[in-house]
Amino acid sequence: MEHRDHVMLLREGVEGAGKVWADLGSGKGAFTLALADLLGAGAVIHSLDLDERALTTQRQAVENRFPDVSVQYRQADFTGAVDLPPLDGVLMANSLHFVEAKEPVLERVSGWLRPGGRLLVVEYDSDRGNTWAPHPLSYRTWEALAARSGFSDTRLLRTIPSRFLGRIYSALSLAA
Repeated sequence: MEHRDHVMLLREGVEGAGKVWADLGSGKGAFTLALADLLGAGAVIHSLDLDERALTTQRQAVENRFPDVSVQYRQADFTGAVDLPPLDGVLMANSLHFVEAKEPVLERVSGWLRPGGRLLVVEYDSDRGNTWAPHPLSYRTWEALAARSGFSDTRLLRTIPSRFLGRIYSALSLAA
């Protein structure tokens, strides 16, 4: 996928939202860059990942392309206790499929979001994993999980073909 694909997957979920977001499991920052592109100047993104080298790579890319976006880089495990300010949105792009027990994580995410805040998920549209995506969840599974976890108004935004597990989707859910 290219930058324009990342932007396309996120656009509808980000447009009209506030400018304080977290990108959980951000890796080298492909989706962080798309988020920065969509949010624009004045945005604050809290980028969390376990891999310090990936965050360093991400920092260089964001600073070169989007210097007017403030990104706070944190080497952290988003499945554990993390101190974040109230957020307008949370992006979980290709990160939730690494979590087996998703509901406790989603409960924590809900607590970080302001009322009506957005949870934007990008995932493989499959319920069967592999070595690289051990616990993916299809959109139908996401819909049910989001409702059980206290999110509302879940909707499918976009899909894109993927050579791994068929296709990738983006979905938006709102915090209570």
